[in-house]
Amino acid sequence: MSTRTRDSLSGRAAIVGVGATEFSKDSGRSELRLAVEAVRAALDDAGLTPGDVDGMVTFTMDTSPEITVAQACGMGELSFFSRVHYGGGAACATVQQAALAVATGVAEVVVCYRAFNERSGRRFGSGVQHREPSAEGVALGWSLPFGLLTPGSWVAMAAQRYLHTYGLTPEVFGHVAVIDRKYAATNPAAYFHGRPITLADHAASRWIVEPLRLLDCCQETDGGQALVITSADRARDLPHPPAVIAAAAQGAGRGQEQMTSFYRDDLTGLPEMAVVARQLWRTAGLGPGEIDVGILYDHFTPFVLMQLEEFGFCGKGEAGDFVAEERLPLNTHGGQLGEAYLHGMNGIAEGVRQVRGTSVNQIPGAGRVLVTAGTGVPTSGLVLAADG
Repeated sequence: MSTRTRDSLSGRAAIVGVGATEFSKDSGRSELRLAVEAVRAALDDAGLTPGDVDGMVTFTMDTSPEITVAQACGMGELSFFSRVHYGGGAACATVQQAALAVATGVAEVVVCYRAFNERSGRRFGSGVQHREPSAEGVALGWSLPFGLLTPGSWVAMAAQRYLHTYGLTPEVFGHVAVIDRKYAATNPAAYFHGRPITLADHAASRWIVEPLRLLDCCQETDGGQALVITSADRARDLPHPPAVIAAAAQGAGRGQEQMTSFYRDDLTGLPEMAVVARQLWRTAGLGPGEIDVGILYDHFTPFVLMQLEEFGFCGKGEAGDFVAEERLPLNTHGGQLGEAYLHGMNGIAEGVRQVRGTSVNQIPGAGRVLVTAGTGVPTSGLVLAADG
């Protein structure tokens, strides 16, 4: 267990701009163009220009390099560029990297972005079809030959154990899907705008990998999302109220693999998110009772329940009831199940909107928002707060 104390990043940087393309199933343009459109939109939102940017952060999985995006956007010299590994687990870590650069004076304005044609191009849901040999790929060799080829199949193993351990039925996962789609239904940017679902709809949706049904699984989306980070002091002079980064953390658990950590002592939790939770609570000086909105990474519904438990919002095996009773507003943009699957970056944007007071599903008085990144992999998280 980590024994680290509160870090010194809190309050030193803020997200000041958010921008996105439309979310679709067939963008009709390159991933580079999607990235550039999102970055330009985020800079416009921040009241800044490409010439103000001196840092760029993205995912190792992104096909548009930082320098290429900078060139295409018309940026000048860069003093910082970085990438974060582990797919969706990188989302909040891109902001952490940007905040670290800003807080230490390595850069003044940093843009984080993610853009892909995940529906019309490479579809993660189609499973592992080819991998170059790698050290981390060895772990997959213990599961792929037995038919565990897709993210859904990997998560289903943990989901089944969770249900068995706590004597639950797959209906508990449906509560997450229903809440996400409720918010998506009133979000014009969401793919499932105007289309809420019920628990009966969830139960009637087809099996993907038991105990996961279609409505337990996130979408596949084409699109781009970008965020602009600068110092908290500079943020106060820009057009919108800043979303101050009260805490940022990364985490990997003992015996961690990429979604196939089946040899841990317990499959009913997410140890990597527990590492993140401890550091976020320490650094922000907060606890679960002080969070106004939760934007929790929802590529698969069971892992939303496990995240709530790891962060201490409820006891083990109790998150289904917690969600059903709506004790905490969750995924007010519709999540990746309802709005779009942008590897969690659209969730960070929603956290910013909640703090600004501009969400289409605004929660009154939302001054502290928890945002998480992909689970089942080395991951990350943020606590965003209103200034002052």
